[in-house]
Amino acid sequence: ISNEPVADIKVDGASLRGISIDKKVIPSIIDELPLMAVIATQAKGKTIVKGAQELRVKETDRIKAIVKELAKMGANILENEDGFEIMGPTGLRGDTLNSYFDHRIAMSLVIAASYAGGKTVIGQRECINISYPDFLKSYFKLIA
Repeated sequence: ISNEPVADIKVDGASLRGISIDKKVIPSIIDELPLMAVIATQAKGKTIVKGAQELRVKETDRIKAIVKELAKMGANILENEDGFEIMGPTGLRGDTLNSYFDHRIAMSLVIAASYAGGKTVIGQRECINISYPDFLKSYFKLIA
C-alpha cells in the first residue's frame, strides 16, 4: 500500500470541455498531468496547462514526452515551456509510441490507445511495473 490518500469516487458522465489549469493547482495534480493531456484530446475546446515546469525533471521530460507521443497519434497539441495546449476533440490513431521508460507516460499512452483507431504499440511498457504492476490487468477488466 502507499502513503497516498485513497478514496472511493462516484463519477457521473458528462461531455468533456477544455479547461485551464494553472500553477495554483499544479502541485496537487502534477503526476496526473500526462493523463489529463490524454483526456483533453477528447474534450471540446482548448485545454491549457501552465506552471508545470516540474514535469520536465521527472523520470523523463514528461511535457516533451506526452506532447510528442500524442502528436504522433494525431492530437492537436502544442508544447510550451511550462506546459501544453490541446485543442479537442481529436480522433486519435494508433502508432508506435515510446514510453521513455516512464511509468506515468506508459499508463497514459495505454489510455490514449483505447481512444485510437488502429493498432498501437507502446515501447518499454514494462516500466508500468514501477508503480502499478497490475495496471494492464486492472485496466482491461475495467473497460471490458
